[in-house]
Formats: sequence, structure tokens, C-alpha cells
Amino acid sequence: MSALSSQTRIPCMMMRGGTSKGAYFLASDLPADPAARDRVLLAVMGSPDPRQIDGIGGADPLTSKVAIVSRSTRSDADVDYLFAQVVVNEARVDFGQNCGNILAGVGPFAIERGLVDARRGSTQVSIHMVNTGQIAVATVSTPGGRVMYEGDARIDGVPGTAAAIPLEFRNTAGSTCGALLPTGRLMDTIKGVDVTCIDNGMPLVLIRARDLERTGYETREQLDADVELKSRIEAIRLAVGPLMNLGDVSARTVPKMCLVAAPRNNGAICTRSFIPHRCHASIGVLGAVSVATAAVLSGTVCEGLAVVSADGAHRQVSVEHPTGEFTVELALGGDPGKPEVLGAALLRTARWLFDGVVGIPASVWREGA
Repeated sequence: MSALSSQTRIPCMMMRGGTSKGAYFLASDLPADPAARDRVLLAVMGSPDPRQIDGIGGADPLTSKVAIVSRSTRSDADVDYLFAQVVVNEARVDFGQNCGNILAGVGPFAIERGLVDARRGSTQVSIHMVNTGQIAVATVSTPGGRVMYEGDARIDGVPGTAAAIPLEFRNTAGSTCGALLPTGRLMDTIKGVDVTCIDNGMPLVLIRARDLERTGYETREQLDADVELKSRIEAIRLAVGPLMNLGDVSARTVPKMCLVAAPRNNGAICTRSFIPHRCHASIGVLGAVSVATAAVLSGTVCEGLAVVSADGAHRQVSVEHPTGEFTVELALGGDPGKPEVLGAALLRTARWLFDGVVGIPASVWREGA
């Protein structure tokens, strides 16, 4: 067997999407069989290994992500996007959530791969998020009919600037858990701690940091080293899984956990989120949407901490995180006293890093075999 034939070469584009980084594939370039596909993704990323030294993963949940894209099977979308979280130190691929950061790169990828024709000026790409069935619309800058990556938009957690990619989410409430408030309550008490369980695009459990004897302003490194805190958080996570219609979550990456505190830098609420066992360097896109939603609802653990406008059909909620802030714009309807979230919009950026082929051992998968 030649050196070349001992490796299977798979077309792959590496992109930064928001504050994450991942491998983007056409679905047709991967095995159709889900088990074989998972083995391929593990080999691509180099899992299980805390360093992911034998793959292209970055040894961090934020850089061990995959987007699988194809022409959409739905009439209301241009492309289907299946998100895969490749667990770093386990031989496991989780499809139980969306990723709004990796989503930011799906529009540019779809245009680059010819799934969507670029228009002059800007191109809207309607994306069916397969994991949960929701639709997001990305507006991609395409002057001259080509994707423009350079621009003056800045997002916290990413150095420099890039072209803005506005994202509009539709019908995200209860996308994974079946209801915006999956327990049916604005607040529950779990293991003696008040929590708010919410799902507006990302299943999330919010806890006041002070209720766990923390400030909520600790650094990511301090929280990652806090074994006692992480043990308490995980115990709560395991207990709420069935209450959120997620079942046994011991082997899942949802729900995410989030400590909240009063804002410190003119935002609406301060957060420290876990994904789910390591503290996020910033906050996930859909996690920020869920936090912002809890911040505008009376009766959640955010009440008394969050600083938000009292009225208006559109509210901007600045969610503080360890490396800056994330602004979410919510469209509200219904009773002003009990608002209904109709939609959410936010701003991300993305950048094409490389385009080529990634190699995996042919023993894992040989195309056509």
C-alpha cells in the first residue's frame, strides 16, 4: 500500500465563526452512515486526546467543532446545517445542540462551495439548523459577487476586525427542550439553589453566582481550577436534565450552565458560562440569546441583577462575559408584563482560514468502500 493510499483525503474548509473555530464539510464528502461519519470526525479532530495532537482540533471545546452543510431539504431554506461538537478527551460526537458561532461561517461556506449564488452587494442565506429544526438568516457581504471577509466590525473575543455578518433567528423558543421554560416555571430550586431553566435556542441553566458563594467576576482560569464549584454545578446539571426534557445528560453537552451577576461594565447582566464543564472564554451565540431572554423576564434569577429597559418592542441586551460583551436584540410581543419573545438578532463575523483536504487513516474510512 502506498503512502498516499494509506490516507483518505476529505475536502475541508477551516473557518473561524464568531469566537469559535471549526472544520466545515459538504455532507456529500462524508460517510452517509452516522456511525462511520462520527469515526471520521473523531479522526479529523484527533479525539480522544486532551491535546488532539493527531488531528486539527485545538484542544479546546471552542476549536473542536464541525459544520456539515448541504443544499436544504426544506422550501424555506437555502442550506441545511448540522452542527457537531467533537468532544476533546472522549471518543464522542454530540449533535444535541446548535452552535451560533459556527453558524456565522455557514453562509460564507455555502457561497464559497457554490450551494448559494452570491449577489452583488450582500447575499442573504437562509439556514436550516438541522439539530433543532429552526431557521436562521445570515447576511453575507458579497461586493462584486464574492464573499468579503475584511471589514470594520469588531466582536469581543476576536482580535482585529472583519466583515459584519448579521444573524436573525426565528422560532428559537423551546427549540431543544420543547418550551421556552421547559420546567414550566421561571425559577426552580435544585439541591438548595435557585435556578432558571430556559431554552431560547440553547438549553441553559442560570444560577446567581452569589448563591454558590462566588462573585461571578472570576476569570476563566480561576473557575476552571475551582473543582468544588464545578462539582456543585455538575450535580445541578445532572438533576435538571430530566426536568428540561433532556433526559440523562451525563454524556451530553447540554444544558449549558451559567453564573450570573450584576453588570460591571455598563452592560445588562454579567455571565460566566460553562460548556458544560469548562468555562467559556466569552459566551455562545445562542447561550447569549437565552441569557438575554431571562434578563427581560420578571421572576427569573436575573431579576434584581439585570439592568434592562422596562418597555419597548425591541430591546438591546448587553451580556457581559470574561472577554467583553455580546449584544442581543430581542423582538418582544404579548403582554408587557409577561412578554413573548418573537425573534432575536445579533452580529457576528467569520473568516476563511484554509481550504484543502484533511487526511485520516484509510482504516477509519475509505471513500467508496
